[in-house]
Amino acid sequence: MAMVIEGEERIEAPVDAVWRALNDPEVLKACIPGCEELEKTSDTEFAATVALKIGPIKARFNGAVELSNLNPPHSYTISGEGKGGVAGFAKGGADVALREDGADATILSYSAKADVGGKMAQLGSRLIQSTSKKLAGQFFSSFSDHVGGGGETPASA
Repeated sequence: MAMVIEGEERIEAPVDAVWRALNDPEVLKACIPGCEELEKTSDTEFAATVALKIGPIKARFNGAVELSNLNPPHSYTISGEGKGGVAGFAKGGADVALREDGADATILSYSAKADVGGKMAQLGSRLIQSTSKKLAGQFFSSFSDHVGGGGETPASA
């Protein structure tokens, strides 16, 4: 069962800083909802453990996250696949693009695709769609807080 989620987030930080954060395992780990472990296995790959609850089903996914189509500092694709035992599997990816909004802010836009299978897929597309939207929203707003609210006051404040 596949779905597409799109959105955009304005981040109070310059493009370079946002780009660095998008490639920083500590930042990604802090922002991925339910992420328990994220370990760099190569320049573009991470091993991840994520615990999620979708409706009545709680699952812990073990999987890999990969960065591809890197075009620093403007865009990349982040994709991941996790197996959650009896709960099934989840895989997804997002094309992330950055553009300057003045000197000190960045517009991050994303187009994410998610696909789930196994027991979770039986929960119905509406629940899965709304959960996916919520998780994507949580990731990007927490990312924005993390990067944009990093204690530095913008010059205009």
